[in-house]
Amino acid sequence: MRLIKARVQGYRSIIDTGYFDVEELKTILVGPNEAGKTAILQALQKLNPPKETTLFNPLRDYPRSKYDEDISSKGVNMDNFTVVEGHFSLSEAEKEEIPEGFKELIYVYGRYLNNNTWHRLDNVPERATYSTIEKDLLRIQAHIDKNYRKEESIDPSELTPVQSELNEQTQKIKPNSIISVDIANALEAWLNKYIAYISEGSEDEKRYDMLKQVFESVAGRALVLEKCRSLLPTFVLFNNYFRVKPSIHLEHLAQRVSSGVLDDDQYDYGNLCLLKLLNFSAADLSKAGKAVPADSTPAEVQKYKDILDDRNYRLNAASIRLTKEINRVWNPNPDKPEANKLRIDADGQYLKVVVEDSLGVEVELDQRSEGFQWLVSFFVVFFAEASDKHKNAILLLDEPGLSLHGLKQAEFRKTLSRLSESNQTIYTTHSPFLVGPNELDIVRVVEMQTREAGTIVHTSVTASDSAALLPLQEALGYDLAQTLFIHQKNLVLEGLTDYWYVEAISELCAEAGLPSIDEKISLNPANSAGKVVYYATILHAQNLKVAALLDSDTEGDNAAAQETLVNALGNKRILRTKDIYSGSVAKPEIEDLFRETLIAISKDYLNWNVKEVANKQKTRPIIDVFTSEIKDFSKYKLAKAFLRWARENGFSDLTDEEQEYCKKLVDKVNKSLK
Repeated sequence: MRLIKARVQGYRSIIDTGYFDVEELKTILVGPNEAGKTAILQALQKLNPPKETTLFNPLRDYPRSKYDEDISSKGVNMDNFTVVEGHFSLSEAEKEEIPEGFKELIYVYGRYLNNNTWHRLDNVPERATYSTIEKDLLRIQAHIDKNYRKEESIDPSELTPVQSELNEQTQKIKPNSIISVDIANALEAWLNKYIAYISEGSEDEKRYDMLKQVFESVAGRALVLEKCRSLLPTFVLFNNYFRVKPSIHLEHLAQRVSSGVLDDDQYDYGNLCLLKLLNFSAADLSKAGKAVPADSTPAEVQKYKDILDDRNYRLNAASIRLTKEINRVWNPNPDKPEANKLRIDADGQYLKVVVEDSLGVEVELDQRSEGFQWLVSFFVVFFAEASDKHKNAILLLDEPGLSLHGLKQAEFRKTLSRLSESNQTIYTTHSPFLVGPNELDIVRVVEMQTREAGTIVHTSVTASDSAALLPLQEALGYDLAQTLFIHQKNLVLEGLTDYWYVEAISELCAEAGLPSIDEKISLNPANSAGKVVYYATILHAQNLKVAALLDSDTEGDNAAAQETLVNALGNKRILRTKDIYSGSVAKPEIEDLFRETLIAISKDYLNWNVKEVANKQKTRPIIDVFTSEIKDFSKYKLAKAFLRWARENGFSDLTDEEQEYCKKLVDKVNKSLK
């Protein structure tokens, strides 16, 4: 089961985040300090937390500025105030366990401030109300009553059990009341009791079948609801990765475990996870570390030796697994190995974690860097819990990899992507290295404009506070700096949305087996048509091949006409959208190449309906139509919706005309930089 949408309200700095979409695999929350990113993760965890997690405490958790107004004065009812809710979709495997009519359901689950929970099903047939069956029920009652009186010789003036029992069941039911499971069971029991008095082949027998179907549907819906509840993933929050001690005294740890008195410094959690990973208890390892008595029999000595061998095999297997995962992040370059070998050794009453470097020198874990210690602890905790509460879990990571060097963080980002394939992951970060240049569409910007407004989550890459966007700007800047002068072939684009469109087009073509943009060509967004000139001339000055793609609007015309650009690139390498587009728009922009698809996408994904206006104004650029018809229109939202559509659809889902435009664009780009 995957989280697809969430909302948090009335929690610490959060008044109301609003609904925000969650990606299928990985979602990144960015924003400045004190914006409320951690609060969002904490609230999400309480939606369906591990058993030991503390739930909501109104005094501690409700926004302090509104506590007196809402809670003390009882303006907010804790019994029905939803703090956090999530909307979930089913996986294909889970759909197999769901009856027809419910397979595309959306399961909505929420937790009130008083910690009670509620759930419902969306995108399923509407629930039946009593008014939908009332007439049929009364007619079948009259039919049954008539036959009952005849067969049982009841006086017409007397009330039969048929009438009295149904009256008792329905007297408190209002016409608009939802037919609950209890109501359905009671009415079905009444029907079954008197089924013998329904004439075979009559119209009322058909009513009986219809009513039975309604009651079975109610029961089926309830079973689906409970099935979904059983599939609900656990939300596991890693807000502080507990460190593993380099040396653990096993007997002392076993005593603390048995007495229930563990260290307050939280080290014991990391140590216990290490033992869980080894599938040993502290007591077992402690016992194995004690010498066999001198008067032991050969059988007892052999048994002790078997225990030691089993322990060593498990320690070795765990060491190999941890070493492999750590080196995937720490030593991503196989040509320059650093040979960090992690080893877990048991020596008497001590369990030690040591690291062997490229010189063969062994040092204890705490003598390595903070970043390396964090990475080891992360994998120990994660692997230890993965087979337990993390198996069906959504991972919430607060500032992962903060102590890692920037380049190590970039490698760790790949690890997060791998983890998200089996465990949907949401994490917060300030680091540009944990936001990939191709991951901007999975970013959610968190900001707090004022304390009164509280924390909000933007579903588009936008914010009123520039600090909220700083990690994204840094990520894009770093990627641009890394790639700007290393590629021999460069296509300069007007902006980030143009980059998204061109990249998506190329991938759609490749998936369809058609020529795509040469992988040696670097796509460089310049942020505006005017800046295309600067980018192109700087790249040209480095003796690199450069082409530019410009819209055919006024800004594009002005940029294309500049002598500096013409002299640097020549006319053949200044590509214009009007050279690709052959429709009715006089000054087409890149979005006009997929005009019809964007109109459909905007309605399906963003609930923007401009089709009627666009059809009447076919000569008008589609962006102009959106701008005039949609309040607070965002080109970024539209482009992100196109990216999402491109993941779920193929090249053939574009119109025939759009397919030709795409092929023509790819061809012109490749030829210009041949």
